[in-house]
Amino acid sequence: MSCSLVDTFTKMLPGSIQITGETLSGAEIKDICDSLKENSVRLLSIRGCQLSDRDFGRVCRGVAESHSLAQLNMNLGVVSTINRTKHLADALKTNRSIQTLFLHGSPLLDAGLVTLNTALSTHPSLVSLDLGDCMLGDEALRLICAMLPPDGAKSGLRELTLSANPSITTKGWARLAIAVAHSSQLRVLNLDYNPLGDQIAGMLAVAVASSRTLEVLDLEGTGLSNQSAQVFLEMVENYPTCLRMLVLAENAISPELQQQISDLLSEGEEDDDKEGEARGSAAIPTREKTAWIPHSNSHPQMVLLTSGLGESLLAETEM
Repeated sequence: MSCSLVDTFTKMLPGSIQITGETLSGAEIKDICDSLKENSVRLLSIRGCQLSDRDFGRVCRGVAESHSLAQLNMNLGVVSTINRTKHLADALKTNRSIQTLFLHGSPLLDAGLVTLNTALSTHPSLVSLDLGDCMLGDEALRLICAMLPPDGAKSGLRELTLSANPSITTKGWARLAIAVAHSSQLRVLNLDYNPLGDQIAGMLAVAVASSRTLEVLDLEGTGLSNQSAQVFLEMVENYPTCLRMLVLAENAISPELQQQISDLLSEGEEDDDKEGEARGSAAIPTREKTAWIPHSNSHPQMVLLTSGLGESLLAETEM
């Protein structure tokens, strides 16, 4: 008897099903669903895979029933219609175990976020969400900000990726900056390849200075100049923050300014590491990535991505 794709990938990494860019047969979908129902899967990745609407619904029902699934990766257009978004929303309303959800490169639009909102905002375990390149606008961002509750409120996201959503306006980013400033839990924020510019970067600098939790901010390829870098430099020099990593690559910023900021953050990180060793705390993981490819011309690119959570799985992920 021939070995299925699911069997192959499960043997390679127990507790994990990772399939990329394949056309999935009904038999393979059955294997995935059976594994989910048996609670033997912690990571399910079907990024860039082709499957029928019926089979997508079957996978979602398996996700709903699973008590073991911690990471779900449907990057690269798997959630391609509003009906699929509804199936996923229904699954997330029932599931209680997912900590990390990847939907990068899904054409959700604001309507898709409206559909997912209740399931995402009330999920008891979800702490890491990737909505990069999902064609989101201000309405979607308003809903996302509600997943970053202020101090003393309910639990919320610890890691958020909103890369490459160019339809979001200054008003939307301003709303996010306010939410970040007051969030009681957000540690990692990836905004790379959005046309932010210096004005929005200034808002984000204020948010970082106010935040008690934010440790990683990715602003790669966001249209910044030395003006933004100078603001961040002065912030790091003069104000105590939790920030440990600021990504400014692919901007019109001088290497000297970037190095100055990096050096100051490194000094702070060394001090924090010494304190962390005394307390037994873990280091903050980083996200490796490649340059963004526009939604309409997306091709799989292999990167290494971690949700930034101590309990999470490390997964090979395509953006």
